Amino acid sequence: MDDYNASQIQILEGLKAVRHTPGMYIGNTSDEGLHHMVYEVIDNSIDESMAGFCSNIYIIIYKDGSISVEDDGRGIPVDIHPKYKRPGLEIVLTELHSGAKFDKNVYKVTGGLHGVGVHVVNALSDYLEAIVKKGNKLYVEKFERGLPVSKMEELDYIMASTINDVKIKLANHGTIIKFHPDPEIFKDSIDFSYETIASRCMQLAFLNPQVTITIEDERSSRKQTYHFTGGLSEFVKYISSNKDPVYSEPVYYSTEIEKTVHNEVQRYILEFAFIYVTDSSRIVESFANNIRTIYDGTHVTGFYTGLSRAIIDYIKSKNLTKINVTGDDTRDGLVAAVHIKLMRPQFEGQTKEKLGNSEVKSIVASATEMYLKSYFESYPVTADAIAKRVILSAEIREANKTQKELIKRKSALSNGGSTLPGKLADCSSDDPERTELYIVEGDSAGGSAKQARNREFQAILPLRGKILNVEKAGDNKVLANEEIKNLITAIGTGIKENFNERKLRYNKIIIMTDADVDGAHIRTLLLTFFYRFMRPLIESGHVFFAEPPLYRIQKGTDINYVYTDDEKDKILKKLGNATIQRFKGLGEMNPEQLWDTTMNPEKRRIVMVTIEDAMYADELFNILMGEKVEPRRKFIEENAKFVRNLDI
Repeated sequence: MDDYNASQIQILEGLKAVRHTPGMYIGNTSDEGLHHMVYEVIDNSIDESMAGFCSNIYIIIYKDGSISVEDDGRGIPVDIHPKYKRPGLEIVLTELHSGAKFDKNVYKVTGGLHGVGVHVVNALSDYLEAIVKKGNKLYVEKFERGLPVSKMEELDYIMASTINDVKIKLANHGTIIKFHPDPEIFKDSIDFSYETIASRCMQLAFLNPQVTITIEDERSSRKQTYHFTGGLSEFVKYISSNKDPVYSEPVYYSTEIEKTVHNEVQRYILEFAFIYVTDSSRIVESFANNIRTIYDGTHVTGFYTGLSRAIIDYIKSKNLTKINVTGDDTRDGLVAAVHIKLMRPQFEGQTKEKLGNSEVKSIVASATEMYLKSYFESYPVTADAIAKRVILSAEIREANKTQKELIKRKSALSNGGSTLPGKLADCSSDDPERTELYIVEGDSAGGSAKQARNREFQAILPLRGKILNVEKAGDNKVLANEEIKNLITAIGTGIKENFNERKLRYNKIIIMTDADVDGAHIRTLLLTFFYRFMRPLIESGHVFFAEPPLYRIQKGTDINYVYTDDEKDKILKKLGNATIQRFKGLGEMNPEQLWDTTMNPEKRRIVMVTIEDAMYADELFNILMGEKVEPRRKFIEENAKFVRNLDI
């Protein structure tokens, strides 16, 4: 103990702290964190647009894995800082908590908050090049792992398409940041997803109708330009395009509000659009200063409050029903987008997933309620359509009340000692941090899984064939379905508004199906159920897919289990002639094989289900599982891959 002294205390100076603990700044070093780097740079360009100085953003994914973000804004300052005696460009790329976004005379509203965005990108890139265009001059500086490797160079600007392998696409003013993620940090992958970045660009274009965003992928020659003059209303039409609206055009509102908070006058710009659809899904996309707030926040809470007050007051004033309409009834079938811009956003976490400003709730609630009450009086046809849709939800809720109460009682096993499903082979441990629930298809696979499992912490729930498609069925049919009731009871959390994660009986819920088309269909049906009825399970990382092997390859005593055709080809090339067994179903494995390949935590492969982009996920569920055939046909035509000599 005497060896512990002051000499062992370290101070991580400059950007070393970022490289030492990157997850503190970008969430993680997987695909999510990798793409967060891109968003930090794009958001800086969007801030320039919100300030009124940027009309175009151009993004290029290069063949070598690097990416550049160019805008036609004012350009990062390049003059010498009077205090630090260094160019502004170098300061903002190398010093934490530096930038102009703390000065509200420069940026009234920004997505950036902590002053760590582009510095973090620099620190976590093995190289970064910054080019600033100002008038007839170019200013160029290069960095490696956060440190400058050259002094800022001033060049005469001659309109060229390339400077130092950095392509220039826009006008003679603005900023280009080109960087390559450091493989020492991003060890899993440094491969940018065109689809992921394009989805973010599309969102930003909807939120900022004044800007045009282009993304180009040199690896695949794909290119897309986004510009939506309809803004948030057009956004709501897009995310509800595969649903049937109950009236023609979204309700849209935008307002500016000034309020004194902590003795300082604050300015808020609130914008929302919404429409109601015939099915029971709820899609609410929320943003604060262009940052997508995945877990919503006070702006969404305020919107819900104002919306429900206005609708319920309208229903009561017109004496449209005797049923007691609740706030949750007003959210059933709601498709909405809420965007607030504010001077001092308080995000929860550096990755800005939830807005926490307490004053925002009452500001948004009051503004929403006041506007909608006036709107309903001016547009009674739309108001009546909304009221009718909400009353229908209330009637369905009342009709299903008994069924839901039954399910709630069954799910509360620890409190009520209710009977679990007869087919559930439960585990002996009652520690939910350790336990796992395997959902398997059919009694045959269920029998193998029950014999293979570790009874202490692994439970098995076999399902009878394919469960109900909840995307097409109403809540009453869903709650009456025996297989779904068994699922809800076994998991224990309840569903939708009654969901309570603290009652979760298993830390991991693992969907284990056959590696064939039917198995994939069952996975999709189950995932649709979890997404619509228990979405927090996915958001909290409790839902997984098991990956059973496709083949067992044996030559003599050498046995290999392989999971892809590519792996199979490599093994066969290595072994030569060998015996190949194709597993067409889990039931074909004996319990020892199933445990060894698919259920043993030390050897198995399981994939966590995440929601990288809730808007895209929701759209995909609508397309693949919804009522409309034409969008599904189009999706299949555009995405189907045909394989010859299919050896299954």
